Amino acid sequence: MTFFYYISDFLIPVLLFYIVAYALTERVHVYDEFVSGAAEGIRTVLKILPTLVGLMAAVGMLRASGFLDFAAQYLSGAAGLLHFPVELIPLSIIRLFSSSAATSLALDLYKSYGTDSYIGLTASIMMGCTETVFYTMSVYFLTAKVTKTRWTLAGALISTFAGIAASVVLAGKM
Repeated sequence: MTFFYYISDFLIPVLLFYIVAYALTERVHVYDEFVSGAAEGIRTVLKILPTLVGLMAAVGMLRASGFLDFAAQYLSGAAGLLHFPVELIPLSIIRLFSSSAATSLALDLYKSYGTDSYIGLTASIMMGCTETVFYTMSVYFLTAKVTKTRWTLAGALISTFAGIAASVVLAGKM
């Protein structure tokens, strides 16, 4: 096991030296390429910034308005039939939009129920088995200028619901 610690300590410096050595042998101006890439990154950030701000504002409004509690109460009957914990409904909704807001909700669940509880384990697995569908689609499709998404949303939602179902099954009843 200590062998892997030594490898990980040296991996990044070796990689950096390899990049510099390759650039020197190929006569690439590394700093100019770095500046060009950084400028392109800033342009990309500026393109997606309005989308990010809109998503963050929407998630903040959902949390502050009490909609998530209302949705949890409204969906509690269906959740009971599916043996899905009602406490995880807000996390399931927010996870579709924002990973950081979902992490905040998961931390609240850990404080209330504990990390080793059924709710805590299911929330942890759910965070690993699902994706921020709407965030990912809006950012990547906007950046790549994709206008026809076809079945992307349906496929992403189906896979997210499969991840949620897998988290419930994998956590199991304690």
